[in-house]
Amino acid sequence: MPLSRRALLTSGLATAAGLVTAGPALTASAATYAGFVMGYFTESPSKVADNYGLHLAVSSDGLEWTPLNQNNPVVTPTAGTGGLRDPYLLRKQDGTFVVLATDLTGTDFTQPNQYVHCWDSADLRSFTGYRRLRLHTMNTHTWAPEAFWDASRGQYGIIYSANANGRDAFYVNYTTDFVTVGASQLFFDPGFNVLDATTHVHNGVNYLYYKSFVDGKLYGARSSTLNPRSFDSGTYTAGVVNGGIEAPIVVKANDRNEWWLWGDSYSPNNGELYVWRSGNIGLDAWTPLTKAQYTQPLNAKHPTIAAITATEQSNLLSRWGAPTWNRIKSYNYPDQLIRHASYVGRIDPYPFDPYQDSQWRLVPGLADSSGISFQSVNIANHYLRHSDYSLVLAANDGTSLFAGDATFHRTAGLADSTWTSFRSHNVSTHYIRHSGFVLRIDALSSASAATDRQDATFRIGY
Repeated sequence: MPLSRRALLTSGLATAAGLVTAGPALTASAATYAGFVMGYFTESPSKVADNYGLHLAVSSDGLEWTPLNQNNPVVTPTAGTGGLRDPYLLRKQDGTFVVLATDLTGTDFTQPNQYVHCWDSADLRSFTGYRRLRLHTMNTHTWAPEAFWDASRGQYGIIYSANANGRDAFYVNYTTDFVTVGASQLFFDPGFNVLDATTHVHNGVNYLYYKSFVDGKLYGARSSTLNPRSFDSGTYTAGVVNGGIEAPIVVKANDRNEWWLWGDSYSPNNGELYVWRSGNIGLDAWTPLTKAQYTQPLNAKHPTIAAITATEQSNLLSRWGAPTWNRIKSYNYPDQLIRHASYVGRIDPYPFDPYQDSQWRLVPGLADSSGISFQSVNIANHYLRHSDYSLVLAANDGTSLFAGDATFHRTAGLADSTWTSFRSHNVSTHYIRHSGFVLRIDALSSASAATDRQDATFRIGY
């Protein structure tokens, strides 16, 4: 598993800090935004998914995400290290976007780097003007670059992590065009090492969330201004944590006072995002969501989220395309996905490698096109079928028996009608369910025990 920046800091190999900041005062009314776009890079526990280009996903509600371009990168740096981490999407005052990212790949965080990647984009369907911005001359890193619009200055602030005085803090450079930048200034230094914060502006108050190296938790601070050092003594929350956590993001719903705090976990599993909810960002009141309430993009790391219009979301889907595969989560074990392992159908906790074992093409049913068949993405011509009531992954032998065994019909979820259950085509009283985390078909109905119905209920997503 890749070493986290926290592990390297505590081991004395490196020191770091980074900041996720709020977007500017947008040119269009907030009411015009109906969805979200996420940018990220990808990693997985055994490094199978490691890819350091910019990936994009879209969402209508900010919780269920559709990866674009088959979860492949839409643009990759061509200079510096040739890869990126910690991307950030900022909608500028003119409505277009700028993309910033850390110029660093792999697991070696020990080398100084004074540059960040930068692109311009009219609509995230193309990327132009690629360049690297040199933000300082210090013998240190430049991590997690982000930006915000400071109306009082009439400039954007580019914020990033650096260690110039023996402690990890956030620095800022001001710019009007993301081409020429001013000198670096110390922006946030609370007196201890910090990493990966995010700022959100609401009702004239600026909120800064960050990771503390004192205890590894996420905290929030607030200030009446965006001036350098104005957040230093403004922490108002208790710590939020779920395993080894970093890279928080604060996102507000487009149409109501509801906020989500996202965090990126690197331990015990790398490539896992957690979410907390609040109905009032001014209070110290974050409640964790279960994975039944959100689905992250596959293998997403250190994401950034920006609000977009319904038209922009549609245009992004048209340009990059939705996946040709699905992932399917369990209702009563929502952290677990349907997968094949050693040709056996089962559910296992996400994330895992090879992650492709959980990707399925839901093709027209082999025996009845009104149904579906589960075609494996990573083993050609193999499908889930039932055999002696157990679900196995097997090669299609072309027989009518195989076609019948490998065909299922989607129904309203037996435990929750907003979810899905899968009824066998040729044993019509039987449904796919998990038992001891292994998949099989059993006779079930609305009269079955609640636990059995929950075992047979799933959600189709990406």
